[in-house]
Amino acid sequence: MGIFSRTRDIVAANMAELLDKAEDPAKMIRMIILEMEETLVEVRASAARTIADQKEMRRHIGKLENLQANWTEKAELALSKDREDLAKAALVERQKAVDMVDQLRAEVGVLDDALRASEEDIAKLQTKLREARTKQASVQTRMETANNRFRLRDMYAGAKTQDAFSRFDVLERRADEAEGRAEALGLAVPKTLEEEIAELRASDRVDAELAALKARLNKPTEG
Repeated sequence: MGIFSRTRDIVAANMAELLDKAEDPAKMIRMIILEMEETLVEVRASAARTIADQKEMRRHIGKLENLQANWTEKAELALSKDREDLAKAALVERQKAVDMVDQLRAEVGVLDDALRASEEDIAKLQTKLREARTKQASVQTRMETANNRFRLRDMYAGAKTQDAFSRFDVLERRADEAEGRAEALGLAVPKTLEEEIAELRASDRVDAELAALKARLNKPTEG
């Protein structure tokens, strides 16, 4: 069953209220747009039939007007020949054509009113359809934003992310332990003979420099 039952229901519809009440706003707006498009097609088809009927009636009116002129000529001919009876009969036929023209023109007037109403309905439907499509774009944007926010929150707070960070912690701990073992290997390592001799030589140089410094400081000043 459709959401709307007639054109004026669509025109009077409050899109925001319909979407607020809908369990699935995206699905609802698609249904609304589909029904509006179908209704617009139907109204245009009806307007096209009305225009076709008008054209047919106007052609018939033209033929009847020609028929009126023809019966008038016949009535004039009969009077010129002193056949008043024939002239009267021709005028009766002419009047029938006149009456038919008046009837058709009245019907054309009714169709004119119907066509104007259809034009107004089409304009209103187009406006509502644009409104619905704008709402559809808004709903889609909101849905995409909500889905993206959900995915981001799930990414940051989800079990997979927490598990990944836990694994990072384990790896960092293992790296710390490996570095600690490497540093520990350098602790309390016996010095080589070359290293001890080099230290003695460095110590001798320091002692020599120290003695020279003391000698300079203790040297008496010349007067």
